[in-house]
Amino acid sequence: MADAVIGFLLLVVLLVTGWTGTLRDWSYHGARQHYFLAVFLYVLMFSVIMKVLSAPFDYLGFRLEHQYKLSNQKMRSWLWDELKGWLIGLLFGAVLVEVVYGIVQLAPVVLFPLFYKFEPLNNAGLRDRLTRLSERAGTRVRGVYEWKLSEKSKKANAALMGMGRTRRIILADTLLENYSDDEIEAVLAHELGHHVRRHIVTGILMQVGITFLGFWLTDLVLRFALARDWFPALDPRLYDFANLPLIILVVTVLGFLLTPAFNALSRKHEREADLYAWENIPAIGPFVTAMQKLADQNLSERTPSRLVEWFFESHPSIQKRVAAAEDWARFRQQAS
Repeated sequence: MADAVIGFLLLVVLLVTGWTGTLRDWSYHGARQHYFLAVFLYVLMFSVIMKVLSAPFDYLGFRLEHQYKLSNQKMRSWLWDELKGWLIGLLFGAVLVEVVYGIVQLAPVVLFPLFYKFEPLNNAGLRDRLTRLSERAGTRVRGVYEWKLSEKSKKANAALMGMGRTRRIILADTLLENYSDDEIEAVLAHELGHHVRRHIVTGILMQVGITFLGFWLTDLVLRFALARDWFPALDPRLYDFANLPLIILVVTVLGFLLTPAFNALSRKHEREADLYAWENIPAIGPFVTAMQKLADQNLSERTPSRLVEWFFESHPSIQKRVAAAEDWARFRQQAS
């Protein structure tokens, strides 16, 4: 239990103090800016810190086993086993993290171009304006691109995508055609709010927790079903891939039950990103008109019922977002 608490506190401390950023910078320096080597060095340093903090509890377990005469293992053998276990955990952990961040980094330059065309933005004034906005948010972008969304959709959108050398701003051509530069800046400021508030990190951590919960529930349901012989075709060995439909079923039901919680967190993140946008654009007007245009263009429901919003909506309703923006503007005007 103490070991688990120490691990949880380490994650909190790394995020709150900003030390995770220090480890990232050290990793880039040690890797000479090579992204995937830097990711490995970060995982290595993180793993070493975790092992150092957990070592006293590991040794306590070793001593207790001997105190109660449950172990015949010598210290040298135990240390060798600990080292092997740590190296194996480092190997699998590094591979997993490399895959996850490799997908995130490569999506803008490899995956998305498989489905859409991208061109550098020709509007130099808007490009410079959005780049400065990004730099104020503490992120460097490698370019601003026009996203040829109109070939497949009439909707409008914008995004901040990628990591490291692939981080870029993408603006749908449908957005560029129908929105002023002020409105586009307001939309991007909202997207940058997600970056500044670390919503992506929060989402990843939540997904990790849900993944572990899903595996635990799957194991529980599988053992329960096998004990009662509900599904004769299933093999009691957990690695039997005939169990896959049951695993998918459990994950699907879990996802359905957790949908309101996920959407509630998402709506909270959207409100925080809106607040960041309001604080970092010259006036609220362009934000309001941009939201109204997006609602009309994307056929969004302006005032969904409470039940629909609670269960299905990942964003607050347009009516609520506009009202909140106008209330904030009035409050700021009165305060000044």
